[in-house]
Amino acid sequence: MTDSNRSATVVADGRPPTLTTLAADGAGMTPSGAAANRGDHIERVLVAGATGKTGRRLVAHLADAPVAIRAMTRSRSKIPALESLGANEVTVGDLMDPDDAAHAVTDVDAVLTCVGSTPLQVYRSDEHVDGRGNRHLVEAAEAAAVSTVVMQSSLGACGDRGSLQARFFRRLVGPVVAAKSRAERAIRDAELRYTIFRPGLLLSYGPDGGTVAEAGTGLWGAVTRGYVAWLMAASLFTPAATDRTFEVAGNPLQRGAGTAIDWRLPR
Repeated sequence: MTDSNRSATVVADGRPPTLTTLAADGAGMTPSGAAANRGDHIERVLVAGATGKTGRRLVAHLADAPVAIRAMTRSRSKIPALESLGANEVTVGDLMDPDDAAHAVTDVDAVLTCVGSTPLQVYRSDEHVDGRGNRHLVEAAEAAAVSTVVMQSSLGACGDRGSLQARFFRRLVGPVVAAKSRAERAIRDAELRYTIFRPGLLLSYGPDGGTVAEAGTGLWGAVTRGYVAWLMAASLFTPAATDRTFEVAGNPLQRGAGTAIDWRLPR
């Protein structure tokens, strides 16, 4: 990146960067609260891929949670839209640049990433933000002592052969699934708490909800981006989600295959 485009952080609402956002009833999260059960008090989070179809929904879900949101975008023109969704800060940068990744994670407690390649980039790019960009993010998060990383991955990642759909994804968008696999491995190898979600076919519209199961269960079907975004936000406050990888799909034929977890998203 040139100096004129070098990453910068904008405080969207004028509140100080060290802000601890309070819950709606005026009570902040205490060390004995749900966030502390994940290990550390989560006050500020970074959303990478914030202007994407899942990212926008993730910012909106987190806007009502007791955290301050730093949203990341590559374009300054997207700052107003992110502010309107509820971002407290916006950082401008490119995850393919490790310096921008390091800047983005400064002073955050958790990183949520739902970055993804466009259809044209799947076969035209040698490197994908799903892989190299996420790995830069993980390396920077570990160096900055970030406590938690939450990632949107894909069915079929890491050689998962649980369902025909997982195998179909590897054939259809193999380079991206391979990139996401490398990112997953980097997360598991790092000294970070993590939750990884592998959704089925992502829909922008439709009824929210679905089945959440351990990786390798063999789920298949479609799921809304809104539901995946809600799960990503809730995982920050759900102790049982720590250091686990989940499949997510809205298949009524597989409702009984789900993993029983009390997902929590405080308001």
